[in-house]
Amino acid sequence: MGEDFREYAQYFKALSDPNRLMIVDMLSCGELCACVILAKFKITQPTLSHHMKLLCESGLVRGRKEGKWTYYSLDSEKCGSIRTFLEKIMAEKENCVCCEKIIGEDCCYE
Repeated sequence: MGEDFREYAQYFKALSDPNRLMIVDMLSCGELCACVILAKFKITQPTLSHHMKLLCESGLVRGRKEGKWTYYSLDSEKCGSIRTFLEKIMAEKENCVCCEKIIGEDCCYE
């Protein structure tokens, strides 16, 4: 499970900015041109490019060129994976990591 935490931490790092969260929200409605995304923010085009680069590098967003425009969309498989991961770590479970024996001591909840 430790490897899962590292992988998903990268997604959450990409989502750790309010503008990037809003971009993901916008893309949940479907593919958008960068110019449409930019029109919703009070940021420069280079700043938007930086945000999009981070989202694309994380794998959450895909970009495709069409002429001089770039269109972005969510990677539905990755987003579904994140949803499943969050549900898994937030669910009640019998074998909770906090109840594992640590240095020979029993769980304080027993």
